[in-house]
Amino acid sequence: MPAGCNNNGSCGSGDCGSKLAVFDWLAGMALPDGMAPFDIIEVRFKNSRKEFFKTNGIAGLVVGDAVVVEAASGHDLGMVSLSGELVKLQLKKLGIALDEVVRKTYRKAKQSDIDKWQIAVDRENATMMRSRAIANELKLDMKISDVEFQGDGARAIFYYTADGRVDFRELIKHLADEFKVRIEMKQIGARQESSRLGGIGTCGRELCCSTWLRDFRKVGNSAARYQQLSLNPQKLAGQCGKLKCCLNFELDAYLDAIKEFPPANHKLETAQGIASPQKTDIFRKQIFYTFADDPGNFIAVPLKRVKHIFELNKKGEKAETLLTAKEIPQKEVMPDYENVVGQDSLTRFDHKKKKKKKKPAHHDKQKPAQKK
Repeated sequence: MPAGCNNNGSCGSGDCGSKLAVFDWLAGMALPDGMAPFDIIEVRFKNSRKEFFKTNGIAGLVVGDAVVVEAASGHDLGMVSLSGELVKLQLKKLGIALDEVVRKTYRKAKQSDIDKWQIAVDRENATMMRSRAIANELKLDMKISDVEFQGDGARAIFYYTADGRVDFRELIKHLADEFKVRIEMKQIGARQESSRLGGIGTCGRELCCSTWLRDFRKVGNSAARYQQLSLNPQKLAGQCGKLKCCLNFELDAYLDAIKEFPPANHKLETAQGIASPQKTDIFRKQIFYTFADDPGNFIAVPLKRVKHIFELNKKGEKAETLLTAKEIPQKEVMPDYENVVGQDSLTRFDHKKKKKKKKPAHHDKQKPAQKK
């Protein structure tokens, strides 16, 4: 049975929304006779780090296997995220040549390797907090957002964010003396930091950068303008403080739709006066215009009518009216409900009942009997 969302695909990691998971659409397909399996695998590590390694003759490596691989110094432990012929396409997509993959896979991870790696992982949170304190003592304008230990515990990568260039040579000396490991510093951007930390967006879902988005493209204010969004930084900014990545998701659809519309600064000349565009509803194919003598009255004009008037103006002619008689919106007549069946008002219980006045006390007493 497939893992994750229980669909009909092959979800090896059990998480379809993970950006580290790869759907192997070639899974289950046999290789042609005489063809050897591809000798390169894709291995994932903490966060979004992925690298490619040669199998070094180790057979039977499948997605999910823990493997010990070659590192810059020592060895590292990771999880196989992709194997087989699909790795060729991944290398081509990333622009990596086959001869550039030189590091090797040592073996499948043993229990002793996993135990050593787990001890290193348990040190990461305490190391990060202590390194932040050291950076504050040295008065460095930087923020250490994450720490990743190598599988053998001999090296640690410190990920940090900073607005400018930081001279952290003194910091490296203090960290090496404190933790007794080799130190590597890597600067990341605000978007990469947000993807590592995770969070909930304004849409109520997990951040795209921490679930499935891997490549961070540039997002500009023009993306908001094309989509007719107000340039409010508080609404357009994400958790990282930058413009939301999702502004690019529907941008291509807007760019294709806006090709039908006339230039943004055009004006329409009519017998009533000059109409200036104020707002565009792209998918309803309407443009709202106002006249100078009545700026508060927005008139919705269909795109077909706008093109007709625009062509008339090019010929030096003016349209008699901005809208034809058929295009003028009719006022909606609200139905007048009547109590045709004799029912009482629905709000009859909303009014408080008036209290009855009590009769005076002398009315309750019996009158004395008259003497005969």
